[in-house]
Amino acid sequence: MKNTKKTAAAAKEVKEAVSTVETKVEEETKKAAEEVKEEAAAATAEKAAEEADKPAKKTRAPKKSSAAAKKVEEAVEKAEETAKKAGKKVSEAAEKTTKAVKEATKKAAEKNAVKEEISLQYLGKDIQLADLMNQVRGIWTGELGKSESELKSINLYLKPEDNAAYYVINDSFTGRIDF
Repeated sequence: MKNTKKTAAAAKEVKEAVSTVETKVEEETKKAAEEVKEEAAAATAEKAAEEADKPAKKTRAPKKSSAAAKKVEEAVEKAEETAKKAGKKVSEAAEKTTKAVKEATKKAAEKNAVKEEISLQYLGKDIQLADLMNQVRGIWTGELGKSESELKSINLYLKPEDNAAYYVINDSFTGRIDF
């Protein structure tokens, strides 16, 4: 019972750690996206300011404004490309972090997993619970022709005085296995 509580506590800690990391990844992604937007806006403003500060050429005003507009559009396009590239880098980093968290969670769960084995010793016999459970699964898939995914519950009742184990599968199918 203590091992079950420890396993449950460890699983809870792992879930909390995963949610904390996921929150941090989301925050970092948002920060990176905001920084990219700010950089793009600053680059666009700088280009526009440079164009405004340049001395006027001896050309017609409409051409000057269209040339400046083109340069501003080019700067905006470059800023958008930079933002897209940064966004991709952020998503890749988030994916890597998520994978690392999943692997760490899996390792922690394996580390905290408790190996349980139950034996019944009666009148010189040694009956393993795992063997009986495997026999019940075999009956479900073999004799009944059902798939493992359809198996929802197995209740096993050991009755040494009958030299048998009785089972109930999915609260509907019953049977007996002799020791």
